[in-house]
Order: sequence, then structure tokens, then C-alpha cells
Amino acid sequence: MTPADGVAPAAEATRKPPFKTLPQKGPDVSVERRADGSVLIWSNHAPGEGPRSIAHLIRDKALAHPDRPWMKQREPGHGPWRQVTYGEAVRAGEAIAQWLLDRGLTGADSVMVLSSNSIEHALVMIGCYTAGVPIAPISPAYSLISSDHGKLKHCAAVVKPKVVFAQSGEMFQKAFDTLKSVIPDLVFVTADGTGESAIPLSELTGTTPTAAVEAARESLGHDTVAKYLFTSGSTGMPKGVPQTFGMMAATIAGGEGLRAEAVDPDLIPQSLEWMPWSHISAGNIGFNGVLWGGGTVHLDEGKPIPGMFETTIKNLYEVSPIVFGSAPIAFGMLAEAMERDPVLRASFFRNLRYMGYGGATLSNDVNDRLQALAVAETGGRIPLTTMYGATETQGVTVTHWATEKVGLVGLPVPGVTVKLVPNGTKMEVRVKGPTVTTGYHGDPEKTAAAFDEEGFYKLGDAARFVDDDDPSQGMVFDGRVTEDFKLDSGTWVSVGTLRPDLVAACSPYVMDAVIAGQDRPFIAALVWPSMAGMQALAADAGPGSPIDKLAAILKSKLAAFNATAGGSSRRIGRFVIMTEPPSIDAGEITDKGYVNQRATLERRDALVKALYATPAGDGVITVQD
Repeated sequence: MTPADGVAPAAEATRKPPFKTLPQKGPDVSVERRADGSVLIWSNHAPGEGPRSIAHLIRDKALAHPDRPWMKQREPGHGPWRQVTYGEAVRAGEAIAQWLLDRGLTGADSVMVLSSNSIEHALVMIGCYTAGVPIAPISPAYSLISSDHGKLKHCAAVVKPKVVFAQSGEMFQKAFDTLKSVIPDLVFVTADGTGESAIPLSELTGTTPTAAVEAARESLGHDTVAKYLFTSGSTGMPKGVPQTFGMMAATIAGGEGLRAEAVDPDLIPQSLEWMPWSHISAGNIGFNGVLWGGGTVHLDEGKPIPGMFETTIKNLYEVSPIVFGSAPIAFGMLAEAMERDPVLRASFFRNLRYMGYGGATLSNDVNDRLQALAVAETGGRIPLTTMYGATETQGVTVTHWATEKVGLVGLPVPGVTVKLVPNGTKMEVRVKGPTVTTGYHGDPEKTAAAFDEEGFYKLGDAARFVDDDDPSQGMVFDGRVTEDFKLDSGTWVSVGTLRPDLVAACSPYVMDAVIAGQDRPFIAALVWPSMAGMQALAADAGPGSPIDKLAAILKSKLAAFNATAGGSSRRIGRFVIMTEPPSIDAGEITDKGYVNQRATLERRDALVKALYATPAGDGVITVQD
């Protein structure tokens, strides 16, 4: 492989500063190759210890250090931090559990949460876990942005909640009204006590626990459904996925199986979390990981979009995390900010041991910029890991070693088996293990379609080995099986690998890109300019507007990219610069910060048509080789 592939030759790698030690075991896997072309791979590291349930886990941590801060959140207007300790969280959770039990709720019911991350949301979650009543957090966009509340009503129909919680009744009143119209006997609880007929959360936390709470907690086990999480719904209505305590415990145990150093009892890990609890990454893996480590999480109200990432930056001046995880788009924005601000750079790297990304492929360019910043600040490079999984599977693979290559999905977590199955020109990823759900709630038809004849869940993604002769080097994400498309010539285009390469080729001027070309004669790209790039061009005294200058630069960079791209499957024929940022409201970017290629192409269909018009439409730039 060449440096352009993301892996530096050995001689070049030895000239680079070393990575900071990643306290995890190295790759050790077994592989079974079958006659039908499929490949099974699993870790030889045994899973470690995991908790009985998350309710037991936080109770045990509270007994060990009741006064340690568990969660912090800023007062409105970026005010001072308020906090809840481990001991306070357990006491509040037990009170909420008693209130739920008093109302007769059981594991057959649910509590739906409409609002985003907050201390109060976390307390409701602990209360539900303790009582054995599944919690169902959903994306706030379903309540606040949707005009017809279609997805909100659909989610409610799937889990049939008895209680609905929101941070503010005033903000969510329209959603309350919609839910009341379809489930008349719903009970609403709000953190601030507002909302028509809503019960203030203080009433729940003021309930006196009885022996029934301890009995409920002691009834919990690995088969207990702890929550329902919903898939993104990008290709239809969201599907409800039961999340058991066993799935959560297996994810923790898998991580413990990779631990290469003893736990430091004096270390209190600090983290900064913006990703929503309505998704698997933050809601299960991050949330439970903080509890397992006895750490303190700072809730971040920023998001990796223009106008909101500034909040994350402000928080990073005060919070120096041990591990920083986010979507790839956030790392690009963070690199831009640190390149301008050495004070931010110093704060970010002060305690950092490693970084983690997920949900999409990180470009080599962003990785190189982050490592250059790390070297300038610390003298060494910071390992960049990734965990790969889905709502249905938790995390199933992880890059648990320092590597020169980005774009890996790593190797299976201890206890999990991955199967790669030939699917056209690619190898489709399937998985089996204790982290995987048993199916979709109330939907046996979709459940049956989601698993193969051996019980492996079909993720719909593709992966390949970095080196077929040495699987221990890990697997590389090879795009979505359903996201790739053919040109009219029949040539396949791998969107998952082309997009980050295109962004890297246009660095530092492009924030992200969307790839078009299905059944067309050539590939075209819709690109979002980066803030740093536009600021640099605006400061340039040369002729032309910043957009004109950007168009000329991108045309040149893409021509150079095409010259080394090979065939038509990677050559860009035309592009257009999008001046409107990706819209969360329209689903172009998820609340996790990942760009939805399909939603963007559909919403910006006029731009796509202009890209393929004859002659090309206004604003379309044709790339010359």
C-alpha cells in the first residue's frame, strides 16, 4: 500500500513521532474461510467482567463514592455547571422507580422521553432501569420539527408508553397534544413542571422508596429489556429495537477483555458528550462506559454544525477529556478551531489518551491534521480508534490498537463473531453474539428478514480485510451495500470510500460532500465548503468573490484527483458548491452529525438535475482532467 491508501510504508512510519500508549491488547483473532466464499472472524481475547444490570452498576458506584460528581450540565445561557453526584442519582432513581411501581408500570410498559440529554433525563433513565420499566428515548426532532408528528405517533404506537417525559412542557406541548389524541390516558412528566396537566419531576423524586424498589432491582437480569431505541428511519419509519441489560453488559465485558492495564482507583475519567441518548453510541456505549469507569460526564449542548459547534469549543476550554469521541465531521471542525487557537489545543490535549470516531469514515486529511496538532502540543501522536456497530448490535468491532490507517472498522469485540458474506463485488457484514438484539419490537416480519439462516444479523454494510493474508491488521469499511450505485455503464461506485477521499483531496476547503451519479454517465459531487477555507478566501485580497476563488481551487484539486483516480468509478465529472448548510430539520444531517447522502440528494434534486443538464446548470463547474 501507498501513503495515499492511508498506510505509510514502514520506513516512513518510523520517522513519525510515536503514538501515545493505547492501554488495550493488540489484535489476536481466529478466522474460518468457507467454501461458499464467506469468512468468519472472532477475537481470541476472552470477554472480561460485566455488570448484572446498569441499575446494579450505578448502585455499586454510588456505594463506593457517593459524593463523586456523575453528571454536569450548564445552566441556561452557557452559565455555570450544575451537577448530580452518584449518591444523589441513585437516591433520585430509586424515588422515581417507586413512583413508577406505585402506578403499576411493569416490564411490559414503557416511559417515552421526547427531549434531549439532561441531568433530569438521566435520572428518569436510572429510575426506569431500577424499576425494570423500559425507557424509550426518541429524537427531539420528531416532536419539535415534524409538522405532522408522523414519526412521533409511529414510535408511540410501537412501544405504547404509559408515561411521557420532557424537559419542558411548554416546549413540547404540541407533541403532548398529539400523543394525548392517540393515547388518551397518557401521563406527562416535565422537569420544569410546565405543560397542561403535567406532573413535575420533583413529585417523582420526592417519593419515598420502599422495599419494592430493591425487589424490582433484584429481579433484573441479562434478559431484562432496559430500553427501546429506534433506528434512524432514513429509509422508512423507525424500527423499535429492544435493548437488554445483557446486550449492554456484553459490550462492557468485551471492552474489559481488551484492557491491557489495571484500573487506576485514583483516576476519575472526565468526558464531554453531545451525541444524543436516543442513539446507541451515546445512549448505551457512552452512558454505560462512564458509569463503569466511575467517571464524570459533562453534557455538551453544542453540535458539529455551524453556529452550534462554538458551544463545544467553549466547553473544551474547561473540560479536558481523557477520551474524546464524536462524528468525523466534528473532528474536521475541531481541527480547524485548534489550528487557529493554541489555547484550545493545549486544553484539548492536556489529558487526552485517545480519540474515537464512528458512524462514517474519517478522511486521511483530517487525521493528518489532528496528528500534526497532537505532535505540536505533546510531542507525540494520539491513537485514533473507532467502534463500529448499529442500534441492533451495540458495538461489534473496534480498532483497539494504534494504527497508521484510518477508515478501519477494526476487529470483533471479544464475545462477538463477524461473518463476511459475498454480495456482488463486496463482502457484506453480518454479526452474532450477546450484544445483538433478538429482533424488532412488535414486528416479526422485519425481524425475520433481518437475520440469516444461522442467526447472524445483517447490517447492510460492506467491509474487507486490510490484508487478506493477515486478517489481524483489521477490516476496512467498504461502504453501504445499499448506498453504492452503478453508472449507466454498469460501473460500480463505492460511495463510502470515495466521499472521504474526495474531501481529503479538497482539504482544507471542503467540510463534506455528497456523491451523485446513479444511472448517470459520470460521478458528480455536491460539496459543502469549510468555514476555515471560506474565511481564508475572504481574507485574500485577490480578484473575485470567495465562492469564485473556491470554485477555481476545487476545480484544480479535483482535476489532480481525477488524474490519479483510475477508472470512471472514482473520477468526478462535475461539482456544485452548496452555500446552504446541511439541514437537521430536513434530515440531511442526523442529530449525531452524520450526513445522510440519500436525504440530501432528494432534498436538493434541483442541484442534481443541474449537474447533469446539457448544458450544465447555473453554478455547476465541470472538471477538466
